[in-house]
Amino acid sequence: MPYRDPTDARAGAWEHGTLPANVLAGPNTVITGELAFKRFHGTADPAVSVGADCTMDGVHFAVGRDGRLEIGDHCCFASGVLLCEHDISIGRYVMIGWNTTIADSDFHPIAPAERIADAVALSPLGDGRQRPPVAKAPVVIEDNAWIGPGASILKGVTIGAGAFVEPGSVVTADVPAGARVIGNPARAA
Repeated sequence: MPYRDPTDARAGAWEHGTLPANVLAGPNTVITGELAFKRFHGTADPAVSVGADCTMDGVHFAVGRDGRLEIGDHCCFASGVLLCEHDISIGRYVMIGWNTTIADSDFHPIAPAERIADAVALSPLGDGRQRPPVAKAPVVIEDNAWIGPGASILKGVTIGAGAFVEPGSVVTADVPAGARVIGNPARAA
């Protein structure tokens, strides 16, 4: 896990403010974008851990109260959305293209009545109401994976080391190490 020494001038930084106390960014890591932590509600310590020498350009860290997100060293992500309610683990040397979404949960109930109850709980009228439970499963992206622009990686998926996800693909099942997938749903290319 990366360690962020606040006295180290090389320690990772968010260009638009101070990192939340429970976010770690390794040396030479840069996080850009005013909205990077707009939907950050993580309470774990750390809730987000980003390795050394990473570029998180315009990435949105939408981390729920119980979410844990870990990113390895030497990664480069552009304008992605990381929706983490449970657990997302991303290895080293991973590239993620523009407008990619990674989600470890459905983020809302599927049944219509529960969706309405969820919307009310999240609204100003919610008055502290509990949200209905949602399906969650960890996402794992192993070392040296490449995720093309506009891809979606859904809950419960493991992307193997060195795998290649073509732009616009929707990944709903595991991708073996070194495999190349394309489409919706993503299949071997």
